[in-house]
Order: sequence, then structure tokens, then C-alpha cells
Amino acid sequence: MITLEAGGKEFTSEGLARWLAGLELEAHTPLVFIIGGHLGLSPTVLRVAEHRLSLSRFTFTHELSRLILLEQLYRAATIRAGHPYHN
Repeated sequence: MITLEAGGKEFTSEGLARWLAGLELEAHTPLVFIIGGHLGLSPTVLRVAEHRLSLSRFTFTHELSRLILLEQLYRAATIRAGHPYHN
């Protein structure tokens, strides 16, 4: 489980691609990304999260965060595939 929160780890696009590749090798289950609503994430979710990720130092709505996350996951996949999309 990966929570998206302001205090999470920040990456460049290339760094995110490498990090995700490493997680895929370690993971025995699918990766799950948790984005909180306007009240944030519950303490229970934060306690059980294995990783914490930040999309930016800016604050986004959870709807916009989903779009940004999706684009970054696509970008990471294209980087790993050697596709020039990210340049």
C-alpha cells in the first residue's frame, strides 16, 4: 500500500520509474495507491501504509491527484520501455 501525502517521498520521473521497478520485483501483491480526500487519510491507513509518496509540495484536490498519479505512472512505464514520451 502506497499513500499519497504531502510528507511522502518525492521523485523525479526517472527516479519514480526506478523505484516502481524495484517495488514490482519485491511485491507479492499488486501495488495499491491511496489518495485521501479533503480531510486527509485516517490514522489507521497511515499506520499500515508500506510507502509514502508525494506528487508535489503543492496541495491538489483528490480528483486532480488521481490524474497526476495516472500520468506519472504512464510516464514511468514509458521510461522503463525506452519510449521518448518523457523527454
